[in-house]
Amino acid sequence: MAPRRIGLICFEEMTALDLVGPLEVFAAANLHVANAYETLVLGATARPVTAEAGLTLTPHGTLDDAPPLDTILIPGGKGLRDAQIAAPIVAWLKRRRRTRRIASVCTGIQALAETGLLDGKRATTHWRFAGDVAKGFPRIVLEPDAIHIQDGNLFTSAGVTAGIDLALALVQQDVGERVSLAVARELVVYLRRSGGQMQFSEPLKFQARATDRFAELASWIVANLHRDLSVEALAARAGLGARHFSRRFAAQFGASPAAYVEQLRLEEARTRLLSRHSVEAIALSVGYASADSFRRAFERRYGTAPSLYRERFNSSVS
Repeated sequence: MAPRRIGLICFEEMTALDLVGPLEVFAAANLHVANAYETLVLGATARPVTAEAGLTLTPHGTLDDAPPLDTILIPGGKGLRDAQIAAPIVAWLKRRRRTRRIASVCTGIQALAETGLLDGKRATTHWRFAGDVAKGFPRIVLEPDAIHIQDGNLFTSAGVTAGIDLALALVQQDVGERVSLAVARELVVYLRRSGGQMQFSEPLKFQARATDRFAELASWIVANLHRDLSVEALAARAGLGARHFSRRFAAQFGASPAAYVEQLRLEEARTRLLSRHSVEAIALSVGYASADSFRRAFERRYGTAPSLYRERFNSSVS
């Protein structure tokens, strides 16, 4: 069987890991399935490019000279916000629109969106740039919390390391879960991360602003959603009285402890609903005392029942 040829685009001021991360996934897959992939790094010209981090990369060839490709992958980086850099990439993508798979990592969605191929499609990007993408491309059905999304032959992912998650998903499609799991073990990463970007962006934002006794609380909450996360329990962990803890929490972060915990629980539950576990099991796993209380909270936040949410999004992904 001929190897699947993957074309990875490079350009000035790209995010190096958006390209190198998936490249390592495909290389590792070849260790388990001989010649599963042929990878080509493609530039607008044959000249070396310098990534945002200062790494210099020399493309294997140019976009115009590229052979037929099974998959195209577009990394992100501030270079794509330069029209002179983006224009030849967008024009080339339009000509290659019938490629079997086209994927973007992080702000690589900017180039893909400019082609119009994502109009009416579900997609995601780095949480920090989601607002800009939504404003600039209102026809895209943007889901800013997702790690990666497939809609038809188009794949999009969140920021930086999420490109590895996306590449693992492509490997799983191509050569099966056994190989993708072996690659994940090789790279010491999760095969599928539970939860969305919010579990990383929100707690990290919390930690960046936190001081003294609050410094480790956010990450601990995320890892312990099934436990007692009442104000009293959190206050005890922070070494404060419940009333003093609540005042300090609200003053520093603009939300009550209860509201923050509920947000984390429901976002995690939303992702787990795409698994085969029952609604009751998911409710308990994120800390709700009963399926009924979970359903009420979920409907208040998302305006739909958990079962209907699952039906809608499982059918759209399949």
